[in-house]
This record gives sequence, structure tokens and C-alpha cells, in this order.
Amino acid sequence: MLIRNAGVLLGDDLAYVPSTSVLVSGGRVSAIGPDAGSGRDGIDAGGLLLIPGLVNCHTHVGDSIAKDVALGTTTSGRVHPVYGAKAGVLAGTSDEHLVQFMAASCRDMVRRGITTIVDFREGGARGAKLLRRAAGMAGIRCVILGRISSYHGAEQVRGDRGLGRREDAELEEVLGCSDGLGISGAGEYSDAALRRYSRARGLRAIHAAETEESVRASRDATGRGEVERALLMRPHFVVHMTRASPGEVGMVAEGARGIVVCPRSNGALAGGIPDIAGMLGRGCVVALGTDNVMVNLPDMFREMDYAWKVSMGRGGARIDPAEILKMATVNASRILRRDVGVIREGAPADIVFIEKHALGVEPMHNPHASVVHRVSESAIRAVMIGGRVVHGRL
Repeated sequence: MLIRNAGVLLGDDLAYVPSTSVLVSGGRVSAIGPDAGSGRDGIDAGGLLLIPGLVNCHTHVGDSIAKDVALGTTTSGRVHPVYGAKAGVLAGTSDEHLVQFMAASCRDMVRRGITTIVDFREGGARGAKLLRRAAGMAGIRCVILGRISSYHGAEQVRGDRGLGRREDAELEEVLGCSDGLGISGAGEYSDAALRRYSRARGLRAIHAAETEESVRASRDATGRGEVERALLMRPHFVVHMTRASPGEVGMVAEGARGIVVCPRSNGALAGGIPDIAGMLGRGCVVALGTDNVMVNLPDMFREMDYAWKVSMGRGGARIDPAEILKMATVNASRILRRDVGVIREGAPADIVFIEKHALGVEPMHNPHASVVHRVSESAIRAVMIGGRVVHGRL
């Protein structure tokens, strides 16, 4: 497929090219430039802006079955993996019902320009397999970070209980059908268990410093900070860091590939607002996620808009909208070490086609700002994943 005369946000810097041609073949971008696909018939995309497929770097798609359950309770009361309302709803849902709702959420994300998700999936190997099936039904790229189905209580954390044989066997089973581990938090596991997780193959990620409650619980149980303990897992990235100190942000900047923030979810759960400007100032690679479907609509355009404005509104430094857009695209590829969220030669052809003349968007004086806080689902002409148009038409 040859796409001619398109505006493109190109490469790792999302450099704006007002008009060029993009040749897609074999599911990848094979050439970019005025002479790409020379002599071929192509699609005239003169009124379109091509942006990389958005990467939702933190989701809990299994929560699709529990939208807006237990409003008004604490964060733990809603999403704790053992006693939260979510856990009860998931336990009472059949596999088929859950797959249908997860697939529906994945389809919804595709039509909102999301081409890749990174999901923390509960339920052991069975849970990972159900999500793999649901993502396949929707045609979305899915990085599944699984976990075992058992957790440590406060006494086991204090006593530094390691994983038992059964837990270790389940861990290997989970790793066999997932892309890595997505751990709920250091508060649910002993130091010995976290060190065991640090040797797990694949991607490793963990929630940390999401709430004052979790930060306090770590101090009470172990005398040490939650972020310090989370790093025992040697995670490739850490999620939230809403209540992290500047020193803890620095620890993660040195000890992990990056931080994934979910500001709208933190706001919905009254957990505070992450210091994105401070994270960037300390050299962190920051990516965005929408977190639990039960508390937040998985819409990365809304996430970018909120993250940009609330970060400046909390008194932080002004942030270039291009930096916010990188958090939803190319920064994810840096953290995941996967070729997603970028338009360049050789990369998978995951592309969102935006109407530059859409109501509310035109005139597009600053393409990065327009995408971050003016574009919505209604301005999307089409979504392409792996060279195939999976939503809309060209």
C-alpha cells in the first residue's frame, strides 16, 4: 500500500513532515520519502496526519467486567488483588463472559487509536491465556504481564517467606504463556519473593508508591520504603510513583528503564497526581497508561490531554506537548524494547490516520499540541495495525 501526500510525525523525535509518501509492505513501513513507491498507484492522504499507533503502557483489561463498581471506596477497597471489589467480581465471572468483555474493551481501544496495550493480568496462566484470546479477537497488539494467584500477608512479608514449590511451579507456568511479570506491589510479597521475581525471564514490572496507604504499609511492615523494596524485583519499569519522593524517583531513574504514569486513574481514585515534570527533570523515560478499565475509560487522547494540563497546573515546569505525545508512543518502545509507537522504515506499520480538517482540530498550527489536546476519536479516519486497516477505511 502506498500512501501519498500525507503529513507524518516521523521517527523517535516525532518530527513533523508536512507532506511525504509512506510505502507499507509485508506489515511494515518499507520506505518513506517523496519518491517512496514511485510509479505505483496509491492513496491520496493530502488531508491526513499519520501518527504512530498509540501504546497504552498500563492496563487491567480484566476489569472490563466491573466498570464503576464500588465507587466511593478506597483504592485498596476497589482494586486490591485479594480483598478488593474487583477480585470478587472476577472470581464470580465465567471465562467466556470475561473474554467477551475484554475483547470489547480491546476493540474500543483500537477505535481510539490504541494499537498496543501492556496489561497486568491476574489469574495465573489461565488469566493470561484468556486475555491472549480476547486480544486476538480484537486484532490489537498485547504485551501480557502475568502473575501467580497467591499473595503474601503482612506476617509473611515480615518473616521474609519465600515462594513455595507450588508457587514457583505456577510462576514458571505463567512465564510460559506471558511476556513477563506484572506484580501488584511490594506490599504483597516478601523480599525473598521479590528477589525470586528478579530472576524471571521476560519483562518485569511492578506498581509502587501509588497511595499513601501503600507507602505507609511498607514502612510499618519492613521499616523500608515501598519503592526501595519494589526495586528488589529489578523491574524494567515501575507503575504510578504518585506518592514517590524526589529521591525515590531518582532511584528508579537509575535502576529501571522508565516509569509508567496513569494520572486520570490516580485522580479518579483520589490518589494524587504524579510529578511528571519532576520525573522528566531527573532523566526518567516516562510513558502513559490508562490503568483499570473499571475506573477509567481507556482513551489515550484523554490521558495525554489530562497529563499535559494537570502537570503544569500542579505548579510544575511547562511541558512541550511533543514530550507528552512521546509518552504515548515512542517512549513505550524505549521501555519495552519493542518496535512499537514509531513510524520509521522497517518498523511495524501501526499507524493512526487523523483528519487534519476535522471540526475542533482545524487549523492545525502545531500538530503535536493538536494531537495531545484537540484530537479525539471522532477525528480518526482509520487505524492500521501491522499494515492492515482494522478500523475505518482509507
